Formats: sequence, structure tokens, C-alpha cells
Amino acid sequence: MPKLQTDYLIELIRTLTKAEKRHFRLLVKRNQANEELLFLQLFDLLDKHKRYDEALILRKIPAIKKRQLSNLKAHLYKQLLLSLRLLYRPHNMDIEIRERLDYARVLYNKGLYRQSLEILDKAKVTARNVRLNALTLEILDFEKLIEGQYITRSIDTRAETLAEESKEEIMRVSRTHEFSNLSLQLYGLYLKMGLVRSREEKDFVHVFFQKNLPKYDLDELGFYEKLYLYKAYDWYSLMNQDFLLYYKYAQRWVDLFDEYPEMVKLQTPLFLKGLHNLLNSLFMVGRYDKFVEVLERLESFDVKNTDKPTNNIEGLFFLFKYIHRINLHFIAGTFSEGVNILPKLDQLLSDNPYNWDDHRILVFRYKIACMYFGGGDNERAIDYLNEIINRRQPDFREDTQCFARILNLIAHFELGNETLVTYQVKSVYRFLIKIEDLHEVQNEILKFLRKLPKIYEYELKDEFTKLRDTLIKLEKHPYEKRPFVYLDIISWLESKIEGRTVQEVIREKFLKRQGIKTINVTD
Repeated sequence: MPKLQTDYLIELIRTLTKAEKRHFRLLVKRNQANEELLFLQLFDLLDKHKRYDEALILRKIPAIKKRQLSNLKAHLYKQLLLSLRLLYRPHNMDIEIRERLDYARVLYNKGLYRQSLEILDKAKVTARNVRLNALTLEILDFEKLIEGQYITRSIDTRAETLAEESKEEIMRVSRTHEFSNLSLQLYGLYLKMGLVRSREEKDFVHVFFQKNLPKYDLDELGFYEKLYLYKAYDWYSLMNQDFLLYYKYAQRWVDLFDEYPEMVKLQTPLFLKGLHNLLNSLFMVGRYDKFVEVLERLESFDVKNTDKPTNNIEGLFFLFKYIHRINLHFIAGTFSEGVNILPKLDQLLSDNPYNWDDHRILVFRYKIACMYFGGGDNERAIDYLNEIINRRQPDFREDTQCFARILNLIAHFELGNETLVTYQVKSVYRFLIKIEDLHEVQNEILKFLRKLPKIYEYELKDEFTKLRDTLIKLEKHPYEKRPFVYLDIISWLESKIEGRTVQEVIREKFLKRQGIKTINVTD
């Protein structure tokens, strides 16, 4: 078994729960004779040590010969997957339907065509009920194979019926793939570009979207077609910084699941993603009351809707829960309170039991840094920003890379490291030029930081005011408002002008929006 596959085996074993391990052991002992349980001994050893050490294996299990180790690992991996498939079959309709397809194939090979067709017909009804169009089409193809080769005399109009059913399913599957392909391609652009930074980028995204958007009549679309259509519009509107349109389609996404409540359990990851996008859009447009309402729905979901959560579902749930718990503190300006959730999140990121990708971890690192910065702990903020800045392959989310560097400069300025700021400004400037991200907002901030050492203390307040007034004007520009999504630089400047903390300024703005006049940072 090659090294990569060995790593996959170890990774799979690490993700197993106690219930999954127990099910595997019971299944193996029930189906295998004692002399055939070498792979179970190998499993127990790997489970105990959590790493692969070939010398240790050969020493601890003398019955295993080195020449057979590769095949034994491959067999163990296959048996683990078989066990998990059997364990989760009742909770995954697609697995159950495919099993019926397997039974139908066995009966077909035995020449029992009527029995095969009966199983296929029942499987087709189930697939249609849960809107698995691709599987429905596969079942129809199998039915046509049998009807086309053998005289079953099932129904006089059988051929015409199957042909019409196939045409309908082909159309649904084709449209679903067109919408899902567009959504995935836009997601790839977002990972690379982030939000659009110029008219040229906006035009590029718009042309790409319109060119690849299929023609459709919304009333004729099924569940998955609508779902991927809304998903595509969400990426499109987010990239264009059209946050109201983003909110509109995120709400439609969630409403779609409310219209088809049975799909919540069948497509839990996509339902959670819809809630996540809706919360993101509410954060962007500043709808605090609605944000709290949707966040409560998200946080109560695992209790109300999940009877047997998978690692994937749990991972998405905690991912979105932490993102929006942090965003809640950002909106309300309660950074000092928010830092209390960070140690547990930091441990989760280090252990990474849910296999979160580098992109998600990168975003979390930046959000954690912002939380510490807002709470006045600049040293801790710098620690997390350095993890982003010092990445060896920062080939995605260049926008996060950009603002991590700017926030790093501001945090060093707060600590009085003016010499370091002067030196690093040049490095940040070169980085922004390299990624073609030196726009007006960044340029104004860097110019200000560059001349800071030459400004007398009594001049600082005026300089802060000038920069704030300049940025307020730029905030209204369609392609210059992007930095304010990532970093509330205006509130920081106001804190310097007024001699208060960033937290106090943001908290006061929040309370005014809520119609509350009194200020209490630790509410």
C-alpha cells in the first residue's frame, strides 16, 4: 500500500468515533474466523498509537509478515469503508437506493428480469421522492436495458413511458449540472479574487456569469435546480459587493428548505450553508435583530434536526457557529467578551478534527486577530496575523493576506513600534503592488503610516482627522468600500481622535443604531 494510501488509512482511523469502532469490531468478528483477524489486530494497534510505525507493527504482531503488510492495510481500509457504509445506510437514502440497484443487477445477471424490474421500480419511486435525479436517471437506464433486450410484457406502453421519463430526467439533471457548475466556478473565482476591486474585475465577473447562466423559467425548476441557481447568484452578488442582492438570494436559499422541509435532513450540509450565507449577508447589511434570530436558528439546529450527525455535518455546524459568534461580537462591539470563546476555537483549529481546509483556517486566524485587536490585545493580534503573513503558499484569498498586513502595521503602531512600522510599510507596499491591490484606501493608509515618525505628537490628532475624512469619502466608492468589510479602519481612527478604545467607538455606534443611548462596553 503506497505511502499516500497509508496516510489515508491513518487519517480515516483517527476520525472514527467510539460507536463506529465498536460497529467495525462487531461486524468483523461476526463475519470472519479468528485466524483471519490479522487486519483487526493491525487496526487495534494503529488505533492505539495514532501513527504508522512499520517496525512497531512487525514487532507487536509477529504473525504479520512484511511482504503481506501492504495488502493487509489495503484490506483494512476496505473493511472500514464497508463497515461505515453499513452503519450509515439507514441515514443516507442514496446509499440505500444504490444497494437496491446492486440487488437488481444480481437478479438481472441471474436472468430474473421481472424481479429485477420490481426492485428498480421501487428504487425509482424512492429516488424521485427525495429528488435524486441522477440516480433516477440511472435506474431508468437500467430499466430500458432490460425492456430493450427482453420481452417482459410488463405494460403495452412501457417503451414510450420510459422514453418520456428519461427525457424529463435528462433535462433536470442537465440543468442542475449547469447551475452547479456555474456556482462552483464562481466559488473558485472568489477564493482567488475575493471581492471585486475595479470596474474591469466587475465586468469580467458579470460577463462570465451571464455567459454561463442557463436560460430558465423559475416556475419549471425543481428543488436542486433552484438551489444551485440561488447559490450561483449568492457568489455573484457577494463578489460584486451587492450585499442586498446577496441577502435576497441567501434568504431564498433558506426559504427553499422551508418549502421542502423533508430536504433538511437529506441535504443538511446545503441547509447549513444556506443559513451561513444568510448570516453573512445580514452581517454585511447590518441587520442585527434578524442576525440574532437566524443565529439562534443555526445554533439550535443540531438539537432539533440531526438524529445521527456525521463528522461532515458536525464540522460545518461548528465552523458556521464560530464564524457568526465572532461576527456577532464584531457587530455589537463586545470584543472583550468575545475573546472568551477564542481559546476553545484555537484548540479546535490546532486539532482540526473536522479536516477544515486551509482557506477556512486562514479566515479564522484573521477573525481571531481582529477580535484581539478590537479588545486591545495587540500582541496577541500580531501573533495570529503573522501566521497568515508567513504562509509559504499564500495563493488564495489575497484580500485576507492584504488586510492582515495592514492590520499588522496598525497593531505595531499601537504598541509604539514606530521603527518597525516604517520598515514594514515598504514590505507591505511591495506586496500590494505584486498582487495588484494598491487601491486608494490602502494607499492612503500606507502614506499615513509612512510619515508617522515625522509627525509631532501635537499634530497627530489633525492627521488622524484628515485620514478619517478621506476614508469616509472613499467608503462610498463602489470599488473602494471593500477594505471596510475586512477592517473597520474608520472606527480605529475615531478612537485615536477621541482618545478612546476601538471597542468603545464601535460599541457606541452599535447602540445608536439600536436606539440605545447609554454605553456599557461589557454588556
